[in-house]
Order: sequence, then structure tokens, then C-alpha cells
Amino acid sequence: MKKYIFISLILLVIIASSIWYMTNRTTESSYKTVRIEKGNIVSLISATGTVNAVKTVQVGSQVSGTIQKLYVDYNSRVKQGQIIAEIDPSLFLAQVEQARGNNLSSQAALQKARVTLADAKRTMERNKTLINQGIVAQSDFDASQTAFDSAVAGVKSAEAGVTQTRGSLMQAETNLKNSVIRSPVDGVVISRSIDVGQTVAASFQTPTLFSIAQDLTKMQIETSVDEADISRAQLDQPATFTVDAYPEKVFKGKVTQIRSAPITVQNVVTYIVVVQVDNRDLHLKPGMTANVSIETGRRDGVLKLPAAALRFRPKTGDETKALKHGGMGQKQGGGQKAKNGAPNQKVYILKDDKPVPVTIRTGLSDTGFTEIVEGDLKEGNEVIVEQIDKSKKKSGSGSPHMGPRF
Repeated sequence: MKKYIFISLILLVIIASSIWYMTNRTTESSYKTVRIEKGNIVSLISATGTVNAVKTVQVGSQVSGTIQKLYVDYNSRVKQGQIIAEIDPSLFLAQVEQARGNNLSSQAALQKARVTLADAKRTMERNKTLINQGIVAQSDFDASQTAFDSAVAGVKSAEAGVTQTRGSLMQAETNLKNSVIRSPVDGVVISRSIDVGQTVAASFQTPTLFSIAQDLTKMQIETSVDEADISRAQLDQPATFTVDAYPEKVFKGKVTQIRSAPITVQNVVTYIVVVQVDNRDLHLKPGMTANVSIETGRRDGVLKLPAAALRFRPKTGDETKALKHGGMGQKQGGGQKAKNGAPNQKVYILKDDKPVPVTIRTGLSDTGFTEIVEGDLKEGNEVIVEQIDKSKKKSGSGSPHMGPRF
């Protein structure tokens, strides 16, 4: 009986020792740190867009017909009023002659109506004198009065006919004039969609024959900016961009327009931001795809904190020890705000091989760093960005490899 009691006591001691060891052992950990340095922080909005001329005019035709002559081609420089194409004018010349003949006929009819009016007026006045002398009957006077009124109406009808035929003549002459297509602006022809012998139909809508860029030395990029970034975009902000044609060259521009109309594609809302570019060397061509970076903020020579340091938090046990150990800058808690309303952030440094929290206030951020505005950190201090658990690595590396089950 004593033997069993002794063995039980030994087992209890072993179990108690194991429990004490499991609950009181410390995890062997190390920390990866990064040195705080001074440098420049640039906040950017990244977007893509298309390079286009600032003003592009679509030249069309108001009349239908067959293209008879072309005077310009791609990349041709044109002046305002210069003839760039002609439509076969034969049909329009015939319409002008027909309208002119109708107009002359209506003018002759008007002249005839005026002669008839003058004769009816003389007859009426003569009968009016004779009826006072009792020579003609009342019925003859009434007949002459009716003829006079009819002649007056005939003159008005003839005048209306002249006006109508004059309008038809003007329309025919305008169509003849429109058969000669002229450039509306000074610029460069960037596209041509017709050839000699091609028939142009302008019945329902005006067909586009040429596209003329008014000034290729000034270009603009219409970028699509995500709704999450549009609040940071402002007029006159500097921008840089690259195009695939010149991958090593960085072009510069500035924001000239922020459009309020939303564009929704597959539930993604974007807004158009226009960037104006100087293209004096004519390297940029309409239609090029541009990768644009809009500078929304810049700080030069400031303390740069790695973004990973703001995301780092020690494990529960280490954080409790860090708080007991005491940290720097604890006058303001992590959830408090500084005087100007900016939220405080908490980062960790190593002190006696333990993570110690430090309260700071941050400013501008870019993709990898954040500006330190206030706090007890200085250039050269190292902040923790990652915690490495050595014990897990050891246990993981020493675990036996189990073979396949059969």
C-alpha cells in the first residue's frame, strides 16, 4: 500500500512540475528593427489616362456626294479656311441653275402681276368718274373694283413666290459652297476617314471626314482617379508621368481640371482629372497611354518612420512586460489627440532587450514611410518592425517527419 502511495506522490510531483514549467517558461523572441533617418516624403495619387490634344475638331460634311479631290493627308498642317477636300459639284451646280431659273420666272410673274394691277387701277378710276356722270352702270364699276382687288392679291402672291424661289436659290448656292470642305481652325490633321471616289451620306447625321488637332504643342491627359483619392486632388498640383514609347523619360504637367461627373465601371467609381502637359518637342502623340503620379503633398528633410513600425504590436506577454517596464512619451495615451487634433500613434523601441512603447504624432505619408511630427524619437533611433519567435522556429524545425499512412 505504501508503495502505491509513493508512486502516486512521484506522479503528482512530475505533473505539478510540468504544469509549472509550461506556465512560467518564457518565449525566446528577437526583434527586427529599422533605423529612423531624415529624408523626403512625397504623397502621390497614381492613375492612368490617355494623352490627347487640348482641342480637337471633327470636320464633317453637310451635303452628300462623291469625294472628288483631297488636298491634305495625315500630319498635314492646315490653316483656317484652307480647302482640304471637294465633293463632286455637278449635282449642286444643276440645282443652283434650276433654282435661279425658278427665281427669274417668279420675278417675271411679279412684274406681270404689277402690270395687271396698274391696268385694273386705271379701269377702276375711269369707271368711277363715268359713274358719277351717269355714263356707266353700277355693275360695271363693281366689276372694275373686283378686278383691282384681285390684281392687288396677285401682286402679293407673286412677291411671295419671288421670296420662296430666292430662298431655294440661296439653299442651292449654300449646298454648292458646302461641297468645298475647308479647315475651321489652324492645326494638324491627325486622322482621315475618306478617300477619293468615296460617297459621303449626310442624310441623318454629319459624317466625320477629318480630325484636326488645333495645337499639338499643348496636350492634356484625362486620368481616372479612384473615389478614395479624389478628395486629395487639387488644382495646380504638379504631376509626373511616363508613356510606353519613352519608358525612361519622365514628363511633367499640372492639374488643370477636376470633373465632378462620376464614371462607374463594374461598380468602381472614378472621376476624371485633367493634367495639362507642354509638348514643345512633339514627343507625345494623341492616344498614348500615360501612367500618372499626382503630387498631393511633399515634406523635405523630415524624420521618416517606416510604415511597418506603426503596424507592429508585441505579443500579449511582451506588451504587458513593456508597460510594466515603463515607456517613453507616455504623457499622452495612444488613443488621445495632440493639441492640433491630430491622432497620436504608438511605436516600439528596444530598451534592455524589451519592447518599450513610444507615443508620437504623425503627418504626411507615402507608400513606405510616414512623417514624424512630434515625439521622443530622433534620427538614429531604431524602431521595431517585426517580432521573431525563435522557440517556434526551433520546435518547428525539430518536429519529426511522418511518413505516409498505409
